[in-house]
Amino acid sequence: MTLSIAHVTIDCENAGALAEFWSRLLETPVDPGPTPEFATVGRTTGAATALMFLRVPDKNPGKNVIHLDLLASDRDEVGRAIGLGAKHVGDFDEWGMKWTTLADPEGNLFDIAAE
Repeated sequence: MTLSIAHVTIDCENAGALAEFWSRLLETPVDPGPTPEFATVGRTTGAATALMFLRVPDKNPGKNVIHLDLLASDRDEVGRAIGLGAKHVGDFDEWGMKWTTLADPEGNLFDIAAE
């Protein structure tokens, strides 16, 4: 038997709204039928890994232990993410890599590194 990743699931307060942010950032449409309770991005377009957003009553407090690392062709993507509603958290240069940590509109952390 072989396992594969079906979705990366993000707990949130408003699934449809957060899916829209990630849809715009990744330039992949929100899948049909988003609601405040449930939404996906990339599932119907054949993305290698789809994002699933689920409304939950009690998000874990503090730093999320799983986050997305995005690779960009240039640093302009950081500014675009901020323009879409992300918050700049910090810039890092460690282990031979440079990246920026951001938070999406609900505070979930993600990183953008440039090639």
